[in-house]
Amino acid sequence: MLLANKTAVISGAASLRGIGLATARLFAEHGARVAILDIDADGAKAAAAALGPQHLGLGCDVSDPASCTAAADAAIAGLGHVDILINNAGITQPLKIMDIRPDNWDRVIDVNLSGVLYLSQAFIPHMRSRKQGAIACMSSVSAQRGGGIFGGPHYSAAKAGVLGLAKAMARELGPDGIRVNCVTPGLIQTDITGGKLTPEMKEDIKKGIPLNRLGDAIDVANIYLFLASDLSGYVTGAVIDVNGGMLIH
Repeated sequence: MLLANKTAVISGAASLRGIGLATARLFAEHGARVAILDIDADGAKAAAAALGPQHLGLGCDVSDPASCTAAADAAIAGLGHVDILINNAGITQPLKIMDIRPDNWDRVIDVNLSGVLYLSQAFIPHMRSRKQGAIACMSSVSAQRGGGIFGGPHYSAAKAGVLGLAKAMARELGPDGIRVNCVTPGLIQTDITGGKLTPEMKEDIKKGIPLNRLGDAIDVANIYLFLASDLSGYVTGAVIDVNGGMLIH
């Protein structure tokens, strides 16, 4: 039980095949009480109810600072305190560079990058007051290799921004006892990619993965568990690849 007596907030965690819900289930198995945040408030409540009555489901639009503040207040009140924040919410759009319009750019940046800032800002004062906390942020291998997987260049830019933001947060918040780290998954089989990759496309992608398989949500959830637990107590500002060897650097 790596998270006994711990509490965790996970954004973007209502999707049935998503990384967020897989993480919520794993955290609950390890003893944590979890607050699931999602723009789909009903989905968040249903996902939390499926985990058990001690868990919370809350609506939250991470691209809206006021929504993040309201969700943080509700999570802290419902859980008593918050030890762990998983900035998992994200969207992608498989567009080419010349097809990206201002509304595409704004939406992808707002959710993937600004959302990390806004939700973190909502919980940092609480974590500072307790002199402890663990924050993990979702980036992507696309940020490291310049796309070429599924999302467009604006997705790569947003996820690269997450890396810089998380490292800066780690440096600033370390003296407050708050650790901040990043996860950079490769191609993970979730609802985001579901139905968009043909069997032929999957086989072609696997040729560039030394472990010879696409990732599953639990592969990323396991790393979130490590970063949330005391096993990583002396780890901050780190970037952990979860890509099967797709990118080795």
